[in-house]
Amino acid sequence: MPKFEYAPAPESRAVVDLQSSYGLFINGEFTDGSGTSFKSISPATEEVLAEVSAASEADIDNAVAAARKAYTRVWSKMSGADRGKYLYRIARILQERAREFAVLETLDNGKPIKESRDVDIPLAAAHFFYNAGWADKLGYAALPGGANPQPHGVVGQIIPWNFPMLMLAWKIAPALATGNTVVLKPAETTPLTALLFAEVCQQADLPPGVVNIVTGAGPTGQAIVDHPGIDKLAFTGSTGVGKMIARAISGTRKKATLELGGKAANIVFDDAPIDQAVEGIVRGIFFNQGHVCCAGSRLLVQETIADEVESRLKRRLETLRVGDPLDKNTDVGAINSRAQLDRIIALTDVGEAEGAVRWDNGCELPSKGFWFRPTVFTGVTQTHRIAQEEVFGPVLSVLTFRTPQEAVAKANNTPYGLSAGIWTEKGSRILWMADQLKAGVVWANTFNQFDPTSPFGGYKESGYGREGGRHGLEPYVKGTLS
Repeated sequence: MPKFEYAPAPESRAVVDLQSSYGLFINGEFTDGSGTSFKSISPATEEVLAEVSAASEADIDNAVAAARKAYTRVWSKMSGADRGKYLYRIARILQERAREFAVLETLDNGKPIKESRDVDIPLAAAHFFYNAGWADKLGYAALPGGANPQPHGVVGQIIPWNFPMLMLAWKIAPALATGNTVVLKPAETTPLTALLFAEVCQQADLPPGVVNIVTGAGPTGQAIVDHPGIDKLAFTGSTGVGKMIARAISGTRKKATLELGGKAANIVFDDAPIDQAVEGIVRGIFFNQGHVCCAGSRLLVQETIADEVESRLKRRLETLRVGDPLDKNTDVGAINSRAQLDRIIALTDVGEAEGAVRWDNGCELPSKGFWFRPTVFTGVTQTHRIAQEEVFGPVLSVLTFRTPQEAVAKANNTPYGLSAGIWTEKGSRILWMADQLKAGVVWANTFNQFDPTSPFGGYKESGYGREGGRHGLEPYVKGTLS
């Protein structure tokens, strides 16, 4: 198969004004934290982008106090229409500064610029637009409280490193639309776009204390979870941490939504359009370096077409370009951190040791940074760890099935239940499979498609609660008597 050479097409970094150090955003102002600081590193080059403050328990106290004051004095008393105006303003500013956010997201996270530019930032703005529209219509949304749904108060939000800005929008937009105030902690490895968003809050003249952003690692997140002034928690991240949060708030009045890990099955039947399915497989697992909780990391192929699908998939993977995330030609960027790369390497080594057959596209990798080639394992069984554990990287496990019933049994044979994909031309089969699969989101003849109007969330160890759509408003309100 002929290979095409692409001239470099790097996006300029000049649009981003990186500061050497960043503080915390509390009560509408940037302030130095009372804790230590840590470095935010570019995973593609290992260069230090900035020094960032790590919030201490005292800083969390200040942030919660600011959020409480803003809630009781301003935000909860404001009409939904007026809250919506602020959300619309934030959405428009995000669109105006979209290129700046996209470049910074790629620098700090390692994902390809075309994903930051075309997916993450536009969707983040869309979530603010969408929730702004709900702000003055909550009484008609069939939410808890009926015609008079009430906010919880101060919401603590902890977001992951794989979609920093998009997860911020998923969390903050519905919280503000429903009248809550926020204390948000971005991931330790990707804090910079959240801090840039703090500037957007200032630019939009958002009342001080409505949004507070505190940076740090695990202890900072733990301080938010444990703080008695937090009324509701929203967390996206690993199942292990989600279980710790659930245990920590057990017996308290705190509410929570948890969006956790996944091990999705992408199921291809023998009547599927194979080329289209191959593109869906690639999008399902190699988008964002596989750093996707709902990634289609288990490919279930009907036995009669398994060889053909495998052949076409490998041919397609040979065309994927791995390298500089700021290059517009890049398909697969850098792994987010050294720790995540080490985990991917360890689990793929286990896959080989357990007898699965490993293949990668053999592409040349940069000398600096954290990189891993798109990798496919065949000969995988249900008992292999790579078929059971979340690798969270560009690694696909291929299994086969003979009947729809066997496909369902294998797809559901996991502690997770976040997403699944079905590829077939039979509409009746799609509906039957979707009804049988224990997954919160089921895609048909596509994968990894998101929209602000559509709810997202999981079952079993993939968490509870929904984000997005009307359903995503529900966790942020309560009945008048609750």
